[in-house]
Amino acid sequence: MNFSKEQIKEISEQLDCGFKAFYHKKNGELIFVPDSSKHIHMDTDAWQDELDQLEENYSDYREIKAMESNDSFRMMTHFVEQLTDTQLKNQLINALNSKKPFRSFKFVIDNAGAERKKWFEFKNQYYIDWTLEQLEIHRQIYTD
Repeated sequence: MNFSKEQIKEISEQLDCGFKAFYHKKNGELIFVPDSSKHIHMDTDAWQDELDQLEENYSDYREIKAMESNDSFRMMTHFVEQLTDTQLKNQLINALNSKKPFRSFKFVIDNAGAERKKWFEFKNQYYIDWTLEQLEIHRQIYTD
């Protein structure tokens, strides 16, 4: 299955927002639904048609795996490694080594001025690369 750049971007954005992403094995149709483990109290009525379609035809779809916590941590670490601003780099290293690394990283990066934009650009590209990697794994595993 080949996807356009726009579809890859859409998949990566949905995964980043905590949604599950599925594609139809034959026609490539994309379906996105909230990940109930990340959106515990979300009202899913708006996605009922998609949820029903998946439930009724689950074997026709493949799920594109979202990042787990350790993958997200690795992404943050890779961002920090490429920084040239020593002060920010040290603040983020301390944040990643704290008891609550995700919250601490977010606090530091949200107060990092222009570097904040670089983080979001890095994160967006990282998610696109992640999505491409997941789709390549699908090509290698599934031959139907």
